[in-house]
This record gives sequence, structure tokens and C-alpha cells, in this order.
Amino acid sequence: MKRFPLTMLTAALAVVPLLAQAQAFPEKPITFVVPFAAGTATDQIARALGTQITAETKQAVVIDNKAGASGFIASQSVAKAPADGYTVLITTNTTHAANEHLFKKLPYDPVKDFSPVAALGKGGQIMVVNPTFPAKSVAEFIALAKKEPGKYSFGSGSSSSRMAGELLQQMADIKLLHVPYKSNTLAVTDLLGGQINMMITDTATGLPQVKAGKLRALGFSSSTRSTLAPDVPTIAEAGVKGYEMGYWFSAYAPAKTPPAVVKRLNELLVKAAKSEAAKTAFYEPTGTEVFTSSPEELAKFQAGESQKWGRIVKAAGIEAE
Repeated sequence: MKRFPLTMLTAALAVVPLLAQAQAFPEKPITFVVPFAAGTATDQIARALGTQITAETKQAVVIDNKAGASGFIASQSVAKAPADGYTVLITTNTTHAANEHLFKKLPYDPVKDFSPVAALGKGGQIMVVNPTFPAKSVAEFIALAKKEPGKYSFGSGSSSSRMAGELLQQMADIKLLHVPYKSNTLAVTDLLGGQINMMITDTATGLPQVKAGKLRALGFSSSTRSTLAPDVPTIAEAGVKGYEMGYWFSAYAPAKTPPAVVKRLNELLVKAAKSEAAKTAFYEPTGTEVFTSSPEELAKFQAGESQKWGRIVKAAGIEAE
């Protein structure tokens, strides 16, 4: 009969309660913390996935919108939450790839303070203007902006939205006035009211306004046209060759969350993202691609995206605030 070293036996016994914890998870409601306001794409995907997880586990998923400060408030609250898997950040590249390059000091570390759980989706954005604005195409908008540098404004309520506008300025050689907002929905409200001239926002926020005739679509930021509005050209084909700017969604738990619990969360989120119900409720209506990953794959993807966003910020000449 073989004898196992005491250290190996101790380690094996230590794993038992963790496995039991993961198998029983969740035993109470889970909170999805969203860095943006209700109605935004991030809020919509959190609710769609939360509904599926509730159906799967019979435990409620509470959506907690902590909008503002470019995602600082939400990210910091999750970073400081108990590492038990019951508080999850449903976020975007804003908090975990862009912010570290846009701000000199963050109240959270996008790598050290979190346990990556899963990638959830990715997509492009839509460039929209008020129907009363004289430009009816990307080319016309650029021509107006070149004629009067600094006269026209663009709003943004997320880093993805802001960087899309900054990249347009850089590649089209135009100068616009940037107007920041706490969320893209607030920026859209001002665009509808004529307080700003243009914005490049997620399709979940902008496309419904276009279909209602309240905004005019000039182009899509992705490399291909959206299946939701195939008649709208990409910004690249509309005159800014090589232009492409997308966004992605992902989930993070606080650092030091037990690996077995992270694995269970990953299983629940990936299954929810691939469900027909989530496809119907969120992915298809918003033109978002189902994009999932393991925790390890998300960590690698995030690192690559952070490097890419760093290059874009530097090329756009944006100084960290």
C-alpha cells in the first residue's frame, strides 16, 4: 500500500471544501455590477445573461448600475467586494483596456484586482447625427469639419465611443470638440436635442433611434456592414480608408476568487451567452457577436487589447488626464 507525503494529503484535503463550494454555487443571489447606466448595451447584455442564469440556477441575478467616472466607481466596488463569486463586474474594454492609457491614476488595477471570468461578446459602433444636421454622409461630415475646424462636436459616454471619435479625427485629419458624458444614453439624449453634433455609439444605443427616424446613420465603425442595417456603409468604405474600431464585453470577479468558483461562473455565463434566449433578447437585436472564452483566454485577450488601445491613444495624441 502506497503512502502519500503528508503535504500532498493536506493539499488534497484542502481542495475538497473548494470543490464542494463550487458545486453548490450559487446558493444566494448574484450581483452583476454594470459600469454604465440602464439602457446601455452593457446593461442590456447583463440583464439578458442574468435572466438565463436565474433560469438555470433558480437564484436571482441583481443588476447594479454604478455609472460614471469612466467605470471607476463600478470597477473599484467590485475590486473591493468579497472574493466569493457573488459580485461580478459585467464590463467592456473601457475599464479593462482603455482607462489605463487615458488616465494617469486609476483607483483600481485592471489586472491585479480581478479574476478574469469570461469574454461575452463583441461588435462595432454606429456613427450618428441629428436629422437636422446638414451632412448626409461621412464624406459630407468630414468636409464640413475641415471647412470649420473645432466648430462641430462629438459626444461620448464610454472609452470605446470616445476613441472612435478620436480615431476619426486622426484618420480624417479633422478637429472636433469632444463632449464627455457619464453614459452613451445621456449623450444620445443631447444629440437628439441638438446640443452636440455627432457621436459614434454602440448599436444597442444608437440603432433604435435611427430606425425610429430620430437620428441619421452615417456609417459603421466595424470592418463590415451590420446585418441590422446593411444599407449603411462602413466608415472605411464611406471615405476613411482603414478605419475600424470595435468594443467587447467581459466578466470579472474580484481577485483571489476561488478558481473552482470562477470556473463555475464561466460555465454559467458561457452557457447563457450561447442560449437561444440571449441570442433573441440581446445579440441579434444589437448586432453583437457571441464571443466567449475561458478565464485564461480572457486574460490573454485583455493583455493584447490593452496594448492595442495604448497604441491608439498614443497615435491620437491624447494625454492622460
